[in-house]
Amino acid sequence: MQYMVIQTIKSDCTQQVFDRFHKKGRMLPVGLIYIDSWLEDQGNRCFELVETNDPSLFDQWIPQWADIVDFEVIMLSKKLE
Repeated sequence: MQYMVIQTIKSDCTQQVFDRFHKKGRMLPVGLIYIDSWLEDQGNRCFELVETNDPSLFDQWIPQWADIVDFEVIMLSKKLE
């Protein structure tokens, strides 16, 4: 299944997010596969497309960022053509 993950950077945490990302990467657990991402113009939200057959992996990933980022995880059904 594919998921759209909307990450909203908490107030005054932008530099911390970029520092952590450059130091540790996305920190995705094995089985949670990165497909693509887009950063909003203002830089405070990231839209990340990921894929997994095990949604419980979000419970491993999100806590690594929860101190500086709020997450919304949306399961996608199919692409509209």
